[in-house]
Amino acid sequence: MKVVQTLPFEAVLRRFLRHHTHDPDDPTDFDDRAERHIRTARQEFPGPWRRLLLEGPEVREVVLPWHLGEDGERELVPATGLTVAEAAGRLAALGDSYERSNPLCALKLARQRRAAHLPLFLSTRPVSGPDHERLTTRQGLIHLDGLHRMLAWATTGRLTRGRWFEAYVAGPPPDGARLGDGTRTGGSSLSRAESP
Repeated sequence: MKVVQTLPFEAVLRRFLRHHTHDPDDPTDFDDRAERHIRTARQEFPGPWRRLLLEGPEVREVVLPWHLGEDGERELVPATGLTVAEAAGRLAALGDSYERSNPLCALKLARQRRAAHLPLFLSTRPVSGPDHERLTTRQGLIHLDGLHRMLAWATTGRLTRGRWFEAYVAGPPPDGARLGDGTRTGGSSLSRAESP
């Protein structure tokens, strides 16, 4: 994990909105939950956000909150949460049946398998609200936006060592994080990127 820069919420929100425009003719574009999560993170974690580069295996460990599979028949992620790797394993076990039981979620996953890599939006702790309130993981990298992207990358084998993914992260740095000024907060290995 590499810290590229810190930046204010307003810059993060501009980046989010640039890639999340509403299209009323798109049946998969109906939910503003991600923007609500990001705005809640701003209220609960005032201060700068961090722009990070996450290596593929680190993305596999991001915790996903409750996800009903776009109102399909099968719950993809229980309210207690799963990592990206665990949810990808669940998708693999379900096979083609998931497309039949959860067609809208399956369509979003298929689109993300072909789409350009957009940044992820995460926090280091759960935010308030029904999607995060029952998460058993209370610290780490927690999803705010990008669930279908991360699962598409995981199920197509892209989350490997040596592949890097951009993320904007709210909240206090994880224990052990190494910040750009060399200070250490305590266990994981954040290092300053040489260039953005």
